[in-house]
Amino acid sequence: MKGAPLVCSFLLCSVASAATVDTYALLTANGRRGTMTVTTQGAAIDVDWRVDNNGRGPKIREHIVMGSAGLPVLREISGTGESGAPVKERFSVERGRARWTSLDDAGEAEAGAAIYLDNRGSPWSLVHELRVLLATKGLTRSALPAGTLRLEKIRTVTVGTKKERLDAYAIWGLGLSPELVLARGDHLVADINPYAVIVEEGFPGSFAALTALARALSVELLSRVSARLAHRVDGPVWITHARLFDPVTGSSTEGKNVVVYQGRVVGVRSDAPPAGATVIDGGGGTLLPGLFDSHGHMDDWSALRDVACGVTFVRDPGNDNVSLLDLVRRIDSGELIGPRIKMSGFLEGKSPFSAAGGFTVGTEDEALEKVRWYADHGFWGIKIYNSMNPDLVKPIAAEAHRLGLHVSGHVPAFMTSERAIADGYDEINHINQLLLMFVLKDKEDPRTPFRFTVIGERLKDLDPAGPAFQRVLGQMKQRKITLDPTLAVFDSLLAARPGKGSPVDSGWLEHVPAPVQRDRRSLILDIKPEQYPAYDASLKRQDDIIALLHREGVPMVPGTDDVAGLGLHSELESWVHAGISPKDTLVAATLGGARFLGLESDLGTIAVGKRADLYLVDGDPLVDIRNIRKGRLVVKGGTFYFPDEMLGAMQISPFARHVDLAISAPSTPVQR
Repeated sequence: MKGAPLVCSFLLCSVASAATVDTYALLTANGRRGTMTVTTQGAAIDVDWRVDNNGRGPKIREHIVMGSAGLPVLREISGTGESGAPVKERFSVERGRARWTSLDDAGEAEAGAAIYLDNRGSPWSLVHELRVLLATKGLTRSALPAGTLRLEKIRTVTVGTKKERLDAYAIWGLGLSPELVLARGDHLVADINPYAVIVEEGFPGSFAALTALARALSVELLSRVSARLAHRVDGPVWITHARLFDPVTGSSTEGKNVVVYQGRVVGVRSDAPPAGATVIDGGGGTLLPGLFDSHGHMDDWSALRDVACGVTFVRDPGNDNVSLLDLVRRIDSGELIGPRIKMSGFLEGKSPFSAAGGFTVGTEDEALEKVRWYADHGFWGIKIYNSMNPDLVKPIAAEAHRLGLHVSGHVPAFMTSERAIADGYDEINHINQLLLMFVLKDKEDPRTPFRFTVIGERLKDLDPAGPAFQRVLGQMKQRKITLDPTLAVFDSLLAARPGKGSPVDSGWLEHVPAPVQRDRRSLILDIKPEQYPAYDASLKRQDDIIALLHREGVPMVPGTDDVAGLGLHSELESWVHAGISPKDTLVAATLGGARFLGLESDLGTIAVGKRADLYLVDGDPLVDIRNIRKGRLVVKGGTFYFPDEMLGAMQISPFARHVDLAISAPSTPVQR
């Protein structure tokens, strides 16, 4: 019996030190794309998070030591980010003092009970944040380096083949939209959105069911704020004391009033409003047609943000088909606030680098079948992606054109933009996709972040006056090929510097939640300091090429492929920085977008009979394009929105105060 205590002690130690392993899967419409393994042993937690999607995805390892208060006293993060930038981050607490360092920033503060928000960590953060917030009175906790997290219970849901009851929550303060999570008690079961799911291994719930639930929960949240954001007015509304931007002439006109009734512009005239009329005083600002984003990958919260920023029309160039069709239906029915949308259907080829979304095809018959599917489901065009077999482009384009569909895309690997145009492209997405043929060497593969870094490293050496570029330029002019350059995206990729981010974000970054600010001040690509001069020179060459294409009359349309709404304003600023005048930039963002989509008879200018899609800003963006951010009023189809109210509902500080609506009877909220 003497040995019994020793045996018991040994057994207790063994039990205490036994590790538990939790595994989560990242799922998309195209299957599994990543795995997170969480190994817990006592106070120590080790995380391995790996994603492979379209040649991109974070590869992160974390080591965490938990303190007695249920908060980390040590958190070490290392690996690579979404597009290959190195990640090395450390957080520690000693004697009540918190310190953090990363490759982009450093700081310290009293730790208190604040929860540390990592900059480039794994989704383990959600596991931790959920548990901490549930244990916090009021479900709200201050955060480090800055900000506040808030947990909101949406409702209890029944999920999976076993009909398990889980609690659905929204976590506010992590980004530009709430994070939707499902929990079993204080245990994270899934992080869900309409396009991707991170879910515990073996959970008996399908991707389709979880994304459908995410759509429903998101709509519930949006409906709680929409009633106060959308306003209708009975009778005509007069907008007075504003300069009217005319994209046909590229000039502004003063002294005219715009009358809106039942979703249409019914008057543009100089006479004064009649007695008792509903009047909006423009305060000397500028009234523009609603803005067009010709490259926006939509979701429900980006739709709200678009309208808040004056974007009333978006071309979505490829998305998850089920989620996109559902979003369009909800916007068109008035259930959700959002822009009008034209859809391009995503077509990808089969390879180890295939991107998620739309359809992935391997044969000509498969590809043509999916083209017909897109036509049958009301899509405006198709978008061809990186891994498509170049030999399939010509038959795909021919079938799309036969069905009246527009053809755009990335240039598939081992194909040139010159051949893509010859084989039927109507449009090239992104400036880099046009230019890769001039900087790639034989057999180099652009299906990884190399398609970005090679531009930064080599574009400076391209001579736009040379015969190769001039030949492609002539081809684009002859065939009227559109370029949607997404210039601000490449400014943010190539111009970002550690701790500073990119100048392209400077107009909006201080207005958004702290975690977004920190994220945008971090490197995206693996760029070394000795490479900065080359990247700067390539950025200058990129601007020179954009200005040249504009002078030569190549059709170009502004688009984001980034942060909705706020990012379109950055895109317009990037065009002006590249040498395109504010006038021509605004024409491209209004009438140019309408012409691109074949809608100029109904949209794109402020004229009698056209749809009342309007954007009122403070100041004159023809004088300073940065004034495009100072929204005071948005009108879409007869519904009136105040940008400051909408941005505030998304935890974004406004850029200007809304106009006063002087009405003879109270405005009636839109019934949803």
